[in-house]
Amino acid sequence: MSEEKSLNFIEEIVENDLNSGKYETLVTRFPPEPNGYLHIGHAKAICLNFGLTQKYGGYTNLRFDDTNPVTEKTEYVNSQQEDIRWLGFNWKNELYASDYFDELYGFAIKLIETGLAYVDESSADEIAALKGTPTEPGQDSPYRNRSTEENLDIFTKMKNGEFADGAYILRAKIDMASPNMLMRDPIIYRIKHAEHHRTGNKWCIYPMYDFAHGQSDSIENITHSICTLEYVSHRELYDWFIEKLEIFPSKQYEFARLNLTSTVMSKRKLLQLVNENLVNGWDDPRMPTISGLRRRGFTPKSVREFCERIGIAKRENLIELSLLEFCIREDLNKTANRVMAVLDPIKLVITNYEKGTEDLIGENNPEAEDGGGTRVIPFSNELWIEREDFMEVPAKKWFRLAPGAMVRLKFAYIVKCEDFVKDENGNVTEIRCTYIPESKSGNDTSGINVKGTIHWVSAPHAKTAEIRLYDRLFTSETPDAEEGDFKDYLNPESLTVLPHVYIEPALADADLESRYQFIRKGYFCLDRDSNSDKLVFNRTVTLKDTFKKPN
Repeated sequence: MSEEKSLNFIEEIVENDLNSGKYETLVTRFPPEPNGYLHIGHAKAICLNFGLTQKYGGYTNLRFDDTNPVTEKTEYVNSQQEDIRWLGFNWKNELYASDYFDELYGFAIKLIETGLAYVDESSADEIAALKGTPTEPGQDSPYRNRSTEENLDIFTKMKNGEFADGAYILRAKIDMASPNMLMRDPIIYRIKHAEHHRTGNKWCIYPMYDFAHGQSDSIENITHSICTLEYVSHRELYDWFIEKLEIFPSKQYEFARLNLTSTVMSKRKLLQLVNENLVNGWDDPRMPTISGLRRRGFTPKSVREFCERIGIAKRENLIELSLLEFCIREDLNKTANRVMAVLDPIKLVITNYEKGTEDLIGENNPEAEDGGGTRVIPFSNELWIEREDFMEVPAKKWFRLAPGAMVRLKFAYIVKCEDFVKDENGNVTEIRCTYIPESKSGNDTSGINVKGTIHWVSAPHAKTAEIRLYDRLFTSETPDAEEGDFKDYLNPESLTVLPHVYIEPALADADLESRYQFIRKGYFCLDRDSNSDKLVFNRTVTLKDTFKKPN
C-alpha cells in the first residue's frame, strides 16, 4: 500500500476554508504580466494554482495584469496562453486588469472622496527623500493635505490628458511612519502617455500593480490569491485597499519561488539576454523559459513532475538543475524511440560482407509499456561509426574496436578489426573489418561472446542532419550572486553545433512532437528550424548527468 502524500501548507489552508464553510467554491487565478515569456518558475505557480482547483473543484482564472503599456505586448499574451495549454491546464475566464480600468478609476475616486488619497506633484527625488528609511519615519509630502475638491479636479485633468508624464501622481494616504515602507503613502496612479495593447489610447493614467492587483482579485471573487514570498510585505497594503474600499475580501498567501542553479529567473535579465542577442530569442533551448524548454524537447509531464517533486514551501531554497534533467530522462526513457545517429563519423568497411544490402530489425523502445514495436534498418558493407569507438592502441579494459578486437554492431553482427587506414597527417580515416555471418542479432549461433556493442549507420542509406548540443547557460551555479555582471558567467560552450551528422533513414520522417534517444548519445528532438532540405535536432539532455561543477 502506497503512503499517502502529505498536504502542503496551502492545501491545508484550502481544505480548512472549504471544510469550515468559509467558501463554497475555490477560485484561484494565475496573473502573469504580459511583459515577457513565462519561465520554469512560472510553471511552478501554474501547477499550483490550476492544480488546486483540479484537486478541490472550483476554477482558475487567467488574468493578465497589464497595467504598464510601455512593456506589454500581445506577443507575450499569446505565448503565455500557449505555455499554459502546453502544460495541460485550461482556465475558466480569460481576463485582464485592463478590463477593470473603469472600476479601478472609480475606486481611486472613492479613496480621494474619503480622504484616503491625494495628488502629489513632488519629483521622484523629492518623494524618495521624504520616504525615510527602515529605521527612520518618513515625512509628509507638502501636498498631502490638499482639499478633496482640488484632488478630484487635478485627478480628473490627469485622466483627461492635460498633463505631461511625471507631472502628477496619485498616492494613498496611509502612514508615513509605518515600519512597512510600502505603507508610506504608496503611489497608486501615474501618468503614461503610451498606447496600451488592448485599450489603445483611451487612458493616459494607469494604476500601479499594487493597486490593481488586490482589487482585480476582489472583482473576480478570488478566494486564494497565491503569490511568491517577495510579496509578503505587500500583503498589508493588499488588505488595506480591500478594507477601505469595502469590497470582496480576497486573501493573499505566499510561497517560496523557484530558484534554479546555473540560470537566472529575472524577466529583466532574460530580456537583456534576448535584446543583446546573447541567446537566439525567448525560446532559445538554453533559456529557462517554458517555450525554450519545449523547443529543447522537454515534455509537459516532465515539467509537472519536476514541480511536484520540489513541492510548495515557505522557505527559499536553491533547486539543482539536475533534478529537472532527471525528470525528463525518467519520462523519455519510457517514451522515446531508440535510433542510431553518428555524431563524429569514421568509415568502417566490412571486407567479407557480400550481400549488398540487408534489412535488419531494430527494437524501438524496450522500456515502453506497449513493447515499443520495431522498425527496419538497412545494413551494408560500408558503415559510419563513432570515431571514439576505435582506438589504435587500446586502453586497459577497452571493449570497443581496436586492431584484432571484436565488437557487436547494434541489431547486426559481430565484427573483428583487421586493419585501418591513415591519411598523410596520421589520422585514421577508415577501419577495415570482417564479420561473423553466424552472429546475427536475434539469431546468433556463433558461440562468440563480446563485451562491447556500438551503434552505426549504413553509409549508402544514411541521411544527414545538423545537431545542436546544448549545455548549461551559465558556468556558475548562482550567476545572480556572483560579483560583477551576471553575463560574465555565460557558458561559452552552452551550444555546440555539429553541421554534418549521419542518421539512420527512419529519422527523415521525424516530426516536431516526437522524442528520440540517439543510442549512447542522449535524448533529442526535431527543431522547428528543420525543413525538407535540412534536418536539425536539439539535444534535450544527455543519458546521464555529466555536468561537472566548477571549482
